[in-house]
Amino acid sequence: MLDELLLIGGQRVPATPGQQTTLIDPATGAAWKTVAQGGAADIEQAVQIAEQARPSWRWVNSRDRTQILLNLARLIRNEREALAQLESRNVGKPIREAREEVDLTADCFEFYAGAINKLGGTINPVAAAGTSLTFREPIGVCGLIAPWNFPLAITAWKVAPALAMGNTLVLKPASLTPLTALRLAELALEAGVPPGVFNVVPGSGQEAGEALIRHPLVRKISFTGSTEVGRQAMRLAAEEIKRITLELGGKSANLIFADADLDKAVVKAVWSVLGNAGQDCCARSRLLVERSIYPEFIDRIAAIFTSLKLGLPLEEETEIGTLVSQAHRDRVQSYIETGQAEGAKLICGGSAPAQEPLHQGAYLQPTLFADVSPDMKIFREEIFGPVLCALPFDREAEAVAIANNSLYGLSGSIWTQDISRALRVAKAIETGVLSINTGHSVHLEAPFGGYKQSGLGRELGLAVLDHYSELKSVFIAE
Repeated sequence: MLDELLLIGGQRVPATPGQQTTLIDPATGAAWKTVAQGGAADIEQAVQIAEQARPSWRWVNSRDRTQILLNLARLIRNEREALAQLESRNVGKPIREAREEVDLTADCFEFYAGAINKLGGTINPVAAAGTSLTFREPIGVCGLIAPWNFPLAITAWKVAPALAMGNTLVLKPASLTPLTALRLAELALEAGVPPGVFNVVPGSGQEAGEALIRHPLVRKISFTGSTEVGRQAMRLAAEEIKRITLELGGKSANLIFADADLDKAVVKAVWSVLGNAGQDCCARSRLLVERSIYPEFIDRIAAIFTSLKLGLPLEEETEIGTLVSQAHRDRVQSYIETGQAEGAKLICGGSAPAQEPLHQGAYLQPTLFADVSPDMKIFREEIFGPVLCALPFDREAEAVAIANNSLYGLSGSIWTQDISRALRVAKAIETGVLSINTGHSVHLEAPFGGYKQSGLGRELGLAVLDHYSELKSVFIAE
C-alpha cells in the first residue's frame, strides 16, 4: 500500500501507471515508506493543470497574495516539530538541524511575502513624445527541481519567489527525500494557494526531471544538484530555449590567517564542513591554514572531530547524523580510500562506526586529512560528506591562488583581524558567496549562487525575482 501519492491539481493521485519507490531509513537501513514515483505522463498532467491554473493565481491582488504566503509561513511554524521529525528521519540529519531548516523555510515565505509590494514597475524617460512604462509580469509555469540534502529549505528558496511573482509551478523533489515537499504543498493549499498552482511530482531525474525540463509549456527551470546533472539540465533547457537557474557543486576554501581569533575559527571550521554530515554544497571542505599556526589548528580540529557524538537522528543529543543513504556513504568512503592512496595524512575518522545500533545505518566518522597537496583528488573534487582536507600556506597570494585553483566557486570563508587584508582577499577570491570571520554566509536577503561550474544565476534576495518574471515595456504616445 502506498504511503505517499503525488499532488496534482490540489489532489493526491497515484502515479501513472502505478509506479512506486520504497524509501529507506538511513539510520537503520530498513524500509520505511512507499512513495508514488511519477513519470513523463504525470509531468504532462501536472504541467497542463499548472498552465490552466495560471489565471487563478496571476490575478490575485498583491495584498491577498501576501496574506496567503504569510498564512503558509504560519502553518509551517505550527507544524515545526512534525516537519522536523519527517525531515530528520528522511534525510538522516540531527533533529536540531532539522528544526533550524523548518524555521528557515517559514522565514523564506515571510520574506517573499514582504517582497510582493516591492514589485512595482518603472516610468522610463524616452526621446519620443510620450510615456514609456515597464511592468514586471509572471513568467508562467515554472519547473523546480530540488535536491535531497536540504529538501525543505531549498524547495522554499524556489517555491516562495515563484509564488510571490504570481507563477504556477511543478516541483520535482529528489527521489530519496520527497516527504516534506509533499506536505509543504498540502499546507500551501490550506493557506489559500489555489489548486493546480503548486504541484509535486516525485520521480527520477532521468524520466520525470527530463520531461519537466523539456515540456514546452514550462518557461522557467530552477535546478539544484550536482554539476554533472546540472550540465545535462542546461543542455536540455538550451534545446527548448528556456531560462534556467543552476545551483550546483562546490569545493569551498576556508582561509585561516595567523592573526585570526583561533577559538572561534576552530569551531566554525568544524561546523562549516560537518553540518548536515558534510552534505552541503557550501561546505568549507578545503582548509588552508597559515603555517605558523598550522600544527596547533590541526590538533584542535582533530580534538573536536573525535569528541562529537554520532547518533540516531531523532535523539536530542546527536551532533552528527547519517549520510542520506548507504550508497552515498560508500561513495564518500571511496574518496577516503583514494586520499590515503594518494599520500594524504589521515588524522582521524575515515570509517563507519562499529557500535550498535549505528553500524546498521549510513554513518561515517568525521574525517580529517592533513598535509594534502592541491593536486590530490580529495582536494579537487566535491566529496559531499564529513571529510576535511587541510594544508598549510606561507603567503597571502599563495592562499588565494590555491583557493581559486578550482572548477568551482560557490562559497568560502576568511579568518583574520586585519580588515584591509580581509577585504583584499575577499575581492580576490572567485566565489559567489564569502564570509569574513564566520562560517555562515547564506542569508535570505542577499543573492546566493556561484562562479564557474558552481552554477548560473542566483537564488534568494530580491534579485531572484528577476528569474521568475518577464519585463514588458509599453509606450503611450502623446
